[in-house]
Amino acid sequence: MIFNCKLKKVVDDTYDIEIGHGLQDKLISDLKNGLTGKKKFAVVTDSIVEPLYGRDIFNRITDAGFKTDLFVIPEGEKSKTRQMKEFVEDSMLEKGYRRDCAVIAVGGGVVTDLAGFVAGTFGRGVPFVNYATTLLAAADASVGGKTAVDTPLATNLIGIFNQPDKVYIDIDTWKTLPRVQISSGLAETVKHGCLGDRALFEYLEANVEKVLENDVDACEFISEHNCAVKYNVVMKDERESGLREILNLGHTVGRAIETVSDYRLYHGEAVSIGMVAQARLGEKYGYISEADRLRVETLLSRAGLPVTIPEYIDKAALVKKLYTDKKVRDGKLRFVFQKGIGDVMQFGENNFAKEITENEIAGIIAGM
Repeated sequence: MIFNCKLKKVVDDTYDIEIGHGLQDKLISDLKNGLTGKKKFAVVTDSIVEPLYGRDIFNRITDAGFKTDLFVIPEGEKSKTRQMKEFVEDSMLEKGYRRDCAVIAVGGGVVTDLAGFVAGTFGRGVPFVNYATTLLAAADASVGGKTAVDTPLATNLIGIFNQPDKVYIDIDTWKTLPRVQISSGLAETVKHGCLGDRALFEYLEANVEKVLENDVDACEFISEHNCAVKYNVVMKDERESGLREILNLGHTVGRAIETVSDYRLYHGEAVSIGMVAQARLGEKYGYISEADRLRVETLLSRAGLPVTIPEYIDKAALVKKLYTDKKVRDGKLRFVFQKGIGDVMQFGENNFAKEITENEIAGIIAGM
């Protein structure tokens, strides 16, 4: 006997991304108006963000009459692990949290990735909200619904697609970021310009120093363009069946460098080096001119980002680490390449990554 279980369904994962200044009151107002449909909130943050914004948001939610607890993880990429996910989950269970709750992630990419993953599996799924406090989270991690943890082998290999109920991008929080973290976030912004927004790239060429100085108009401009680029892609390919791979521009080498460096480099710093590697290999293929490749390297450098591989990186180990990339198919390396500035290469129907040989990329890495 065969039972045919018909489970076809349509899921509406639509949500808002609100860009503004000092959005704490708006968050509380939205929660009061039933944003998540819950009245019990687990606020997840890290040890740096907790005294700056995490505890304030926790206090505001508590003062609004909701049941709330604050869960703090150590700052940094090394906290984005299965063990830390287990710590947050166990802590929530000990406090009596079940399916009657929602998760509020307050922080940068590590927090939003980890908390979003927790929300997706806790009680088989509870709502969550991202309150992004870094440029990197605003540009990339907090939007798009990709949540994950790292493993000793590589970054982001364990995770799920899980869309938040809303994302708040509070530009005022960037004022408390060290300059190196503003630069880190700019790497993803430059990437967006390279792959899909020539106007954004040219704006950065004219105004990147203003972003580093927290100029209000410049920060608002890049926030809006970052979201537009990302969602033009995500709305067409939410689960990375093809087109969404273009958002990995520069990440094949970048993610490998992060792991090999034992996270001495910030994510954006590693992506910057990866962007240079793909541009140099792309120039050899004829996908980008020498002049445009130099424009990319110059802009990254002006943004305070590295464009060469640090001496402490073992380049042979780096080449081998490339094989842990999620785009690898049948043991073959695959790279996304920009097409000039503002576009990407396509290599067939719904295929945006090209198979390359180890020797080709090893030659590029050796020269960096």
